Amino acid sequence: MVDIDRDGTLSAEEKKNARIVLYGHSWGASEAVTLARELEREGIPVLLTVQVDSVPKPGEDDKDIPANVAEAANFYELDGFLHGRPQIRAADPTRTHIIGNFRSDYKANPIRCDQYPWRDRFFTKAHTEMECDPKVWSQVESLIQSRLPQPHR
Repeated sequence: MVDIDRDGTLSAEEKKNARIVLYGHSWGASEAVTLARELEREGIPVLLTVQVDSVPKPGEDDKDIPANVAEAANFYELDGFLHGRPQIRAADPTRTHIIGNFRSDYKANPIRCDQYPWRDRFFTKAHTEMECDPKVWSQVESLIQSRLPQPHR
């Protein structure tokens, strides 16, 4: 999709003009940072990464945001056995702005996740609640929308 002229290679101009946003929940959030790192090796910039209750897969680093990422945000919760990383940081703070590390707490304001299996609601309750939280996903959507180019009218 970045190869605009469809010649099978990415020119410096095509890389520079890439408009990539990566986001995910749990292992998907960790994978978003891993993909950003792969794009960095290719010289491709990323506008934004958003991690929602990021849980690193074995061998992955979801804490250090690579320098090709312009901005990054992290949403997390700390309750229960499975919870997200509480803080991300820029590998190069001169190139990456950390928008924030935003904590959600579901003890006082639980979220119903009736559509999820009982084992998720029991064993990974807060992690699942974050996945179901419309407020979190509304914030994620707002971040993404505000970073994308507006369509020409």
